[in-house]
Amino acid sequence: MKKNNINTKYTWLIALFFGLIACNDPEDVLADFNIDTASPELPVLSSGSVDFSKYVAVGASFTAGYTDGALFKAGQENSFTNMLAKEFSKAGGGTFNQPLMNDNIGGLLFGGAPNPSFGPRLFFDGVGPVRLPATPTTEVFNTLSGPFQNIGVPGAKSFHMIFEGYGNPTGLLSSPATANPYFVRMASNPSASMIGDAIAQNPTFFTLTLMGGNDVIDYAFWGGDSSKSVTDSQTFNFAFTTAVNMLTSGGAKGVVTNVPYIEDLPHFTTVPHNPIPLDAGTAAVLNQAYALYNGGIQQALAALSGLGLFTEEEALKRTITFQAGQNAVVIEDENLTDLGAINPAFAALPKYRQATTEDLIVLSASTFIGTEAIPGNPQTVNGVAIPLADQWVLTPEEQQEIKDATDAYNNTIENIVASNGNLALVNLKDLLYKLSTDGLTSGNFTLTSDLVTGGAIGLDGIHLTARGYGLLANEFLKSIDAQFGSNFIESGNMINIGDYPTNYSHTLQ
Repeated sequence: MKKNNINTKYTWLIALFFGLIACNDPEDVLADFNIDTASPELPVLSSGSVDFSKYVAVGASFTAGYTDGALFKAGQENSFTNMLAKEFSKAGGGTFNQPLMNDNIGGLLFGGAPNPSFGPRLFFDGVGPVRLPATPTTEVFNTLSGPFQNIGVPGAKSFHMIFEGYGNPTGLLSSPATANPYFVRMASNPSASMIGDAIAQNPTFFTLTLMGGNDVIDYAFWGGDSSKSVTDSQTFNFAFTTAVNMLTSGGAKGVVTNVPYIEDLPHFTTVPHNPIPLDAGTAAVLNQAYALYNGGIQQALAALSGLGLFTEEEALKRTITFQAGQNAVVIEDENLTDLGAINPAFAALPKYRQATTEDLIVLSASTFIGTEAIPGNPQTVNGVAIPLADQWVLTPEEQQEIKDATDAYNNTIENIVASNGNLALVNLKDLLYKLSTDGLTSGNFTLTSDLVTGGAIGLDGIHLTARGYGLLANEFLKSIDAQFGSNFIESGNMINIGDYPTNYSHTLQ
């Protein structure tokens, strides 16, 4: 009974409250109780010690606004750098010109002809990411008139940013190419460098984003294929130090980022190691097909194990078996022992094994895993009868190589920032890690790195969505406030990420 008395004690207050709100707005009720309903007055925006009058952005694809596997007009307009420029304009910032593409198709023409390496953007067709069925209209050799404050060049590695001639059209025709088509469109002259075009504008403030990202991503994107390589740390150190020294030579302040780990990007984590469903009968047929290979592995073990040249552990790793249910793909692994080099009798044994949870299969492999290389021939199923080539899988050894390089780059970046009061750091590595684990909340939105549904990463599994770029822009504003005494956050001048989309319709062209 005592409990009921407590519950009814405040009945009159509840009745009074609902009586009031029945005929008044909530603000009126609060006013009746002398409660101040006015929003707290925010302080006036201050730029702190930064002069934003000439902001120049330097970097690669993130800086440019690249998303969904292409560079296109809407993506550029929703680049985090353009978002920042709009905020800087409230604190004395000037113009921010971008080398816009012709439309929202994406891709490039080389002398009027489409180039398969620079195709249209991706869109979600309800099943997965697919290329827009349209022809690019932006011609590489139609150079634009600058100067441009957004010097974001997709594909640029650290040493490319200081290379004089990276925008020379003739460099596109050499083998290997010594120029970048995106920079060819915007370079001030054929002998210009990205950093050179930036400092020629006498910047008062700059951002240098993801310098070093492509130095590992190019290798990782192609599964650690031997035709690609990770930039050595000495080359990166020289390029980064040179770029920072040039950008700050006139007294400019700036913000740089570190480099994230690739395993925090869905391009490398979306495809499982065991995507092949099999029934018992098909599994038995495949096991019979691999019986000769497995027998050869056992023969090599018997002949070489006593010499310490081939272990039972590796033999087990290389034995291929299938069963009813989900099955791991078969892959080529260059790190396995070359048995033929030890004994020519085993030269016919390839470096095959099945993938494990430690392997990363790149997103682009999802388009053909489980399909027949020769239509109608079940003995040519990719990932089963035909192993995945090196370019589709990152083995643990290749992942370690990438991580070691990333750590070395970040060590250089963080040391230089710590020793230079004109620099601030955005921890992009930490941002991507949080997106890939618990997600990040901004306003009414929680973003994760899940492909398609997460809202932060575009359809190519590497680059951010417009909303993700809004999240990144806010990290820059926080860093600027902390290092240079501005008050973008306190004054309410943050990016509302809800103003930006997570995807673009296929009708946007």
